Amino acid sequence: MKQKGSLALFQYWNRLRDGRPAPKRTEVEPAEIKALLADTFILERDTRGEAVFRLAGTRLCATFGRELKGFSFPSLWRQKDQRLMARLAYGVFQQKSVVVINFEGFTSSLRATSFEMLLLPLDGGIENPRSLGVLSSVDRPFWLGSDPLTDASIESVRVVDPDLEPMFLKNRPAVTVPSLAPSDSALSGEPSPLDGARRIRHLFVLEGGREE
Repeated sequence: MKQKGSLALFQYWNRLRDGRPAPKRTEVEPAEIKALLADTFILERDTRGEAVFRLAGTRLCATFGRELKGFSFPSLWRQKDQRLMARLAYGVFQQKSVVVINFEGFTSSLRATSFEMLLLPLDGGIENPRSLGVLSSVDRPFWLGSDPLTDASIESVRVVDPDLEPMFLKNRPAVTVPSLAPSDSALSGEPSPLDGARRIRHLFVLEGGREE
């Protein structure tokens, strides 16, 4: 995590969970993260098992040029990345993973800029898994919010163990990931979404979707 928004939300979440895998969703107080609300969101699992936006901040919606509530989370990404994003969301829901995603966003006018996204698990019970997230623009270009993103391509992914990942390692580079076409069985609910990942110490490295 390199962006201030990611670090601030992680620290708040980590304090709330107090050693548990995840805090309860009812413990999150919007007033305590009011400076982040415009860029934060909550994901839930719908009846099809897909991650969708339950809530989304105003700046986040402006970034994508649409109201995101009820919108499919994987569909924001380039088709080649959608299964990977679905697997990552599944891991946050079911295995209480903490995921950091770096990606490049593109507009229809061919503008591009980089982002960091953090996904954090919330305990909503077995039937109501939730995820709390935040999106941070790396460069914050002047056009962001007026020229919406129409495409997004993953550059790197890190799955973090929050109990072992010291905050002073925030400047360590993420692992860039090449192309992946995960099987449909990854979304069936039984195999782990991290099947096939390489473990490097306490990190899981997932191959993923950047194209040159």
